[in-house]
Amino acid sequence: MRRILIVGGGYAGFYTAWRLEKTLRRGEAEVTLVDPRSYMTYQPFLPEVTAGSVEARHVAVSLRRHLTRTTVVAGSVVEIRHADKTAIIRPLEGPDYSFEYDIVVVTAGAVTRTFPIPGIAEEAIGMKQVEEAVAVRDQLLTAFERASTLPPGAERRRLLTTTVVGGGFTGVEVFGELLALATALLKFYPQLGFDELDFHLVEAMGRILPEVTDEPGRWVVRHLEERGAHVHLNTQLTSASGGHIVLSTGEEYDTELLVWTAGNAANPIVAKHTDLPVDQRGLLQVHADLRVGIEGEPAIVDAWGAGDNASVPDLASPKPGARTVPNAQHAVRQGKRLAKNLAASLRGEEPKPYIHHSLGVVATLGLGRGIFQYKGIVITGFLGWVMHRGYHVLAVPTWERKVRVALVWLSALFFGRDIVSLQTTQTPRQAFTSGGVPPEVAPLGRR
Repeated sequence: MRRILIVGGGYAGFYTAWRLEKTLRRGEAEVTLVDPRSYMTYQPFLPEVTAGSVEARHVAVSLRRHLTRTTVVAGSVVEIRHADKTAIIRPLEGPDYSFEYDIVVVTAGAVTRTFPIPGIAEEAIGMKQVEEAVAVRDQLLTAFERASTLPPGAERRRLLTTTVVGGGFTGVEVFGELLALATALLKFYPQLGFDELDFHLVEAMGRILPEVTDEPGRWVVRHLEERGAHVHLNTQLTSASGGHIVLSTGEEYDTELLVWTAGNAANPIVAKHTDLPVDQRGLLQVHADLRVGIEGEPAIVDAWGAGDNASVPDLASPKPGARTVPNAQHAVRQGKRLAKNLAASLRGEEPKPYIHHSLGVVATLGLGRGIFQYKGIVITGFLGWVMHRGYHVLAVPTWERKVRVALVWLSALFFGRDIVSLQTTQTPRQAFTSGGVPPEVAPLGRR
C-alpha cells in the first residue's frame, strides 16, 4: 500500500484528503495529513468573527471529525527531502522524527507578509487564524469599555481609534465589519459619540480590492468614507512603535487596535527547506495538472502541490504565463482536482489540468452592506451583502458547519450582535490568583 503524505491541512490540504477518502478504494493507499492545528480555518468568515456575526468555533472545521480514514498528525513538516522520499516532522510534543512516504502533497499554505517596520511585531494582529479574529474583536470591545470610563480627551480618542493595513479583500472586509460593529456599539455607550470614532484603512497602492475593476473599487472607498472612515491610498505605514502610527504622508496619530493584512508570503518550509523546485518568490512550482515541476520540463514523480503556496498556471486567463490568485475559490477546487488526479495516477491514468473560471467575487462591508462582481455585473449594498452570505454558507465545507453558521445568522436577526468581550480568557488564572482583589489602576496611555 502506497503512503501519501499531505503537508498542511488548510483549504487545499483538507479538500485533497477529504476527496481522496471518497475516491480511493480501501487498501489502495494510506493517507497521512500533518498540521499543527486540529482544524481547517474557513478564512472568508474571519472578518465576520471580528464583528460577532459568526461564532469563532464555527469557522473551524475539525480534521479528525471529517477525515475519518486519514491519519492526522498534530505537528509540522519542517523539511522535505523528496530525493529520499523522506519528511522531517516536528510534533507538538516530543522530538523531530523522519517519515518515509511514497507520494507527497504539498499544501502548506502561505503565511502573512510582514516588513521590518518599527512596532509591527509588538503591536499588530494578523488575520489568518481564528484566534487572531477573536483577539481583534475582544480588543475592540474592551476598548469601548475602557473608553466609557474616561472623560473626553486624547486617551479616549486613542482607545476608539482602529487602523487596518492592507486594502485587499481581507483588509477591506475586516475594516468594514469593525466599522459597522463600532458604530452599532455606540447605542450601548451613550457617553461616547460617533465623532470620537477614528478608523483608518492604509493601502500602499492607489486602489483597494485589486480583484474587482476600478469603478467598484472606487465605490467601496466612497462608501467607507461616507461612513466616517479614512482611506489612505498610495500610503505606507512607516512606524507603529508604542501604538503611535506614522504614515508615509507625514500624518501621525495614536491607535489602540492595529490589524495587519498586507498580503501573503511564501511558507518558509517550502521556500527554504525542500529540494522541490520553487520560484523566485518561494512558491512551489507546479504544472497545470498540479504535479510538481518546472514549466517546460518533465514533472517530478510522486510530488504534487496546490493552494496559496503553489504557483499554479491559470489556464482560464487570457494572459500568457498567468498564475491563479491565492484565494479560497482556487484552493478548494485545486484540492478536489489534485485528489482526482492523484487517484487517476495511482491507477495508471493521465491526470487532467486544473482550470477554473471565476464565479465572481464577493465582499462584506459590514452588516447589510456588501459588493458582488461577476465580469461586468456589479451589485452593491444590501443585495451584495446577501449574495456574500449566500455564497459563503454554501462554500463552507460540511453540512454541520453550514447549519451552525446559518442558525447564528438567523438568531442575530432577532437578537442582534453579541457584544460581550472575553479578552480575560487570555489570562484565565487572574481571577483565581487575585482572590477577588481588583488589579491596580494602570496609568493613562499605552498598557
